[in-house]
Parts: sequence; C-alpha cells; structure tokens
Amino acid sequence: MPNQLAEDSLAHAFSLAAEAIAAVIAGRSLDVALAECWRAHGSLAAATRGAVQDLSYGALRRYARGDFFLQKLLHVPLRETRLRALLLAALYRLAQRPEDSHTTVDQAVSAASSIRRGKYTALANALLRSYLRRRAELEAAADAETSALYRHPDWWITLLREGYPDDWQAILAAGNERPQMSLRVNRRRSDVDSYLRELRDQGIEARALDDSAILLPQPVPVVRLPGFAEGRVSVQDWGAQQAAPLLAARDGMRVLDACAAPGSKSAHLLELADIDLLALDVDAGRAARIGSSLERLGLTARIGVADCRSLDLWWDGRPFQRVLADLPCSASGVVRRHPDSKWLRRANDLVGFAAMQAEILDALWRVLAPDGKMLYCTCSVFPQENAQQLAAFAQRHQDAVLLPTGPAGRPGEQHWQLLPQREHDGFFYALLWKRGSP
Repeated sequence: MPNQLAEDSLAHAFSLAAEAIAAVIAGRSLDVALAECWRAHGSLAAATRGAVQDLSYGALRRYARGDFFLQKLLHVPLRETRLRALLLAALYRLAQRPEDSHTTVDQAVSAASSIRRGKYTALANALLRSYLRRRAELEAAADAETSALYRHPDWWITLLREGYPDDWQAILAAGNERPQMSLRVNRRRSDVDSYLRELRDQGIEARALDDSAILLPQPVPVVRLPGFAEGRVSVQDWGAQQAAPLLAARDGMRVLDACAAPGSKSAHLLELADIDLLALDVDAGRAARIGSSLERLGLTARIGVADCRSLDLWWDGRPFQRVLADLPCSASGVVRRHPDSKWLRRANDLVGFAAMQAEILDALWRVLAPDGKMLYCTCSVFPQENAQQLAAFAQRHQDAVLLPTGPAGRPGEQHWQLLPQREHDGFFYALLWKRGSP
C-alpha cells in the first residue's frame, strides 16, 4: 500500500494538482476542477492551496511544452491521465525551480505512489530523471516545434499570425505570463490616492493606472485588501474596467447589462452613475453572484435570469437608453487567467460563438431606444469575434452608427482592440449609436 501523503507536503499538493489537471484533460474547466478540490479538502492550509493553484495553472500554461517532453520521453503513449497530469505539474516545477530539482522529483515520485497503489512510482522516477539528464537536448527540440515553443495550439497560433502579423508573438507571450492584479476603487466610497496610501501602509506594493484603477505587481488575497469587505475596492482587470466609462451612462438612465455575471461591469456602472439597471444572465448560479457583489459594494439593481435573446421572457417593452453587450466568446484575450481554455477550445468553436453573438446583438438592438447607445464588448483577440462580427452587424442594421471608441488620443477610430500585455488582458470594444427618427 502507498504511504499516506502528509497534508502540508509538496507531494500532497502535486497529488491534488494532478486531479485538477486530469479533469481539464478530460474536458472540464479548471475553475470547476479547483472548486471541487476545495470542497473535498476544505481544511487545506493556505500554503498548500497556493501550491495546488500554482502547479495547476503553471502546468496548463506550459501544457504544449510539457506534453512535448512526455512524447519524447515515453516509448508508448501514457494512458493513465492522472499520472500524465502529475508529470506535467512536475515538469512545470522543474522549469520554474531548477535549483530545487531534487525536491521536485522526490515529492512528485511520492505523489505517484498514491496512483493505482504505487504502480507507476518507478516510471515517474525514471522519466523525471531522464528529463533532467536530457534537459538541454529536449528544450532545444521543443523550441523547434511551434506549439511547444509558443505554448498554444497550432490553430490558435495560425489565427493570431493571420490577424496580427506584427503582434502575434507578443500576444502569445502575454498569454503565457502570470497576470498581475488590478483593483477598481469604488469612487462612491474612496479614491485612488487615498487607497494607495492604505495599501502602502499595509506593505502592499501598488501604483495607479488611472483615476479608478490600481495595479498590484504581486497578487494578494482579498482579505488583505483594506476595506474589501466594506466595498471600497473590487478586483477587476484594467481592460475590463474600460466598459463602464465607454458606455457613459448618466443619472436617471435605464440601462441593461445583458450578459452580466459575475457582475463586475454592472457594479462599475452603478459606481459611476445613479441609473436604473437591469443585470441579466442566463445562468442562475452565476447571476446569484451579481447580487452578492452589489451587496458588498452597497449598490442595488434588478437582477434577472434569462437568455437575453428570448425577449418575451424578460423584456417589458420599455426601451433602454444604454445597453452593455458583453458577449460570450472564446476568451482568447484572458487566456493567461484561464490557461485551460487554450486546450478546451477548438477552432470550429469560433463559428458557434460568432453565430450566438450575432443573435444576441440583433436581439439587444431591438430593446435599445432610438438615440441610445450599445457597447459591444468581448474578451477576445480573434478578429472573427470582433471586427468581422461588427462589420456584419453594421451591414444588417442601417440605423447603427459606429462612434469613435477608446481613450483620448484615438480620434476617429471606430473600435478599440486592446491587446493583452503586462498591465491588462485583451478586450474588444465598439460603441454603436442607434440613429433616431429624422
């Protein structure tokens, strides 16, 4: 029988990370896999939980490279998914902590003892030691293989090369980074300068990005953020924070956030203006999170659960002066936060997303008042979901006028493609005005 792994050991973290990674390989999202892990192991120490997250996210960011190494090191394909996942986690840690190779191998082999009653312990030991002996050779071979080099699927790389001939490598590199942490200060309860002083008093490094956003180079648990529980600050990427100012809702307006969960953009809209907001989402579980977020921030809105395309299920016939259309998409702009999506998505998924986006846009255009504005938003960098979708919509709706979109200094640009970089994720924005009667 294998030995019981100590709960505070690296081997235990390897074992739990392997379960999460194996779930992703089987087609589940990492968020769901980790949530199940936390439920099953609720008493995990913070350090162990942090190690599990690091190993899971890191192994999936490097999945193509780790999988390339396994193919080179194994004589036959590895059918035991949990062992494969464990080895991917171990290869990630060997890359990140080369000075700690002995501990990584030792603890990964200990974790292997909990798989199939220790059947694969010797294999795990031999494979990881073989990698260390052949590291230079294997790394050079990986650099010569496109997917292993850029750590993205081949189809993904091809689309970016076609869409961004000058920027595709930078986009891929950004997708492989660990994201920094952005905060949005609730301007009803604080301001950036005051909150920066509070963070520095707590020994938390931070700097302002604009008059609402703060960047933390090193993420911290929200319990360490001053006033988080009291609603003075929220966690939201700077790129996502651009939606509410671009929509420019004013006091008294009737506003729809059509795909609202988990509620960050709804909250930001309410922080900036006293509006009559309907926050709508198709998923009841995710919609419940909107209410929790607004309650923490001291904000109120009507929350509905419905598919926004089915107007008869939720619309009372009164038009909205502003509509936020934050559409379902490939999430290719936020892949550094969701590295599993690179491997769960397929190229033909974009066709399905594009069709759904078109249906949603057409439905939401019907509920927008004449002279109203709709902000089209995705967290994608693929033109098929952004500029191409926008052009098709404009062809279908002759009363739609594209307005200049983006920060000052971008006059005349009719949409804004934010490419992912160190300070923010990738987002697409386009502001559409519905021409009123002549």
